[in-house]
This record gives sequence, C-alpha cells and structure tokens, in this order.
Amino acid sequence: MEKPCWVRTLVAQLALCFGLYCAFQLGNPQNSVYIHRSEIKPLDLYFISVRGGFRPVNQQTHLLKQMEKAVKTYKARFVVNVGEFGEHDPLLQNASQLVSSPKIPWYTTRVSKSHEERGNFLKQVNLSHGRTLNIIGLNTGLLQNVHPGPLEETEDNQFLWLTRTLEETSGNWRIIVGFHPLADCREGDEKMETNHAFETLQQTLITFEVNAYISGKDCSHQGSIGYIENPGSIVKEPFLSLSNGRTPVDGFLLHRVSSLEIVTYFVSSAGEVVHRSVLQQRGKEVM
Repeated sequence: MEKPCWVRTLVAQLALCFGLYCAFQLGNPQNSVYIHRSEIKPLDLYFISVRGGFRPVNQQTHLLKQMEKAVKTYKARFVVNVGEFGEHDPLLQNASQLVSSPKIPWYTTRVSKSHEERGNFLKQVNLSHGRTLNIIGLNTGLLQNVHPGPLEETEDNQFLWLTRTLEETSGNWRIIVGFHPLADCREGDEKMETNHAFETLQQTLITFEVNAYISGKDCSHQGSIGYIENPGSIVKEPFLSLSNGRTPVDGFLLHRVSSLEIVTYFVSSAGEVVHRSVLQQRGKEVM
C-alpha cells in the first residue's frame, strides 16, 4: 500500500532538516567560544576581563557581541575593563548602548598621575565552600616616574593602599589588574634606567602571593591584553597574551573560578578559544 503524500513530504522535510543540522555542526570551529560541556561547571563563577580603549566601530561592536554571547552562555557575573580612561572608556560607554546586553557590573582601571584621582578599586566575590575571590584594580599611572632613588610620595601612597588592601583581604584568590605590564618592554639604551616602582610592585606580589596580574599591554604588542600567572617570578613578557607574533588578536579573557583552580580562556573576537590556561591553588591538587 502506497504511503500518503503528506507522509512522504514529512519524511523529506525531516531528512532535509537533519542534513542542514549536520552541515552546520561540521561548519562550526572546534574551538568555539562555547567551550566543551565537560568544562562547564554551574557552581563555578565566571567573569570576563577585556582591554578597553578605542577601536573601529565595527570591530568594537563585534567584540561586544561576542562578549554578550559569553555572558549569556556562562552567566558571567561581571566584566573587568583594563583601560586608561576609567568610566569614560569608549568600550565601557558603548557596552551600555547594547540594548540586549545583560546588565552586569563593569569595573574599570584608570591611568592618572593625579593623586586626587587614585583610580583604585577592590571587588570581593564569594565562591562556593566559603572561598573568596579578590580583584584589585590599581592605577599604574602613579607608578610611571622612572628614577633610581626612593619612591616618591604618590608612589609610596599607592603601595601603602595596596599593602593595606592585601593585608585586609584574606581571600583564596587574589588578582591584581593594572594597565601597564610588569615587564620592562623597552629595548636597547632605553632599558638603562629601571622603573624602581614596578620592581617594588613585583616584590609586593611575591610577598602576598598574588595569583595573577592582568594588564592592558604586553611586550609582544602594545595593543594586546596581558595575563601573568604567579607573577612573582621574573619574566620578560606575560605568560600568555592575546597576540600572534606582531599581529594583535582582539578579544577578551573568560575566567572560570572554583575553589581549587582558575581556568582562563583567551577568546578572539571571532569567538574562537585561542589559548587555555589553568592556574591551581598553591599546595592544592585538582580533584
């Protein structure tokens, strides 16, 4: 007995839909912003860090759209904007214009040499099992005076604030965010002088066992975001950075924080995970 016409039509439509689904899946990159399901931990905390500043309009809009996808997919709690202009940062201002963008807090750094505009911040977030994440924003503009002698008053006040903040925070994770890199990126004769303030900053990170340092610059390209794990070690350039040789890779960092580890995904503006880094608690093992 011949099947009714509508049955044959339905079967053909289902086969067509299945074929389109398979083609779509094959066409998607393996390292999409949508990371593997086995790595998604609902109880962990997600947040984003991104380099602020000026970008062409199309590039900026595309980047914000990718960030929006990540926020919705992983329920990111907040964004850390690593920039020079504080609340007037172009990326931050344009993010608020995206109507569909989830309303989550943005915390931004500032570069200023005015002591009245210190530009520091402290963000404390509770994790599971009584753990705490501390993110400390530091105005590194006050540390830019290069001299071999004692610290100036503005620099000394910055370190006094940072030291007190680190002493008063007993969190399990400590991340410091500053626009300038820890390493001296200058070359040749320009490296004859050493920025004593940044040497002191690095020593402070060692003393208080800071877990990571995020900067708005790195030594491979001045337009890339830098990320250093365990920044107490002497390094010439960041452990990982969003750059490819001399060509910057515009994008952002997606951080997944648990009580035992921080997994950081370097996501390009094309939505691809170009790096993955795992930072474990000192003296802890991943279960």
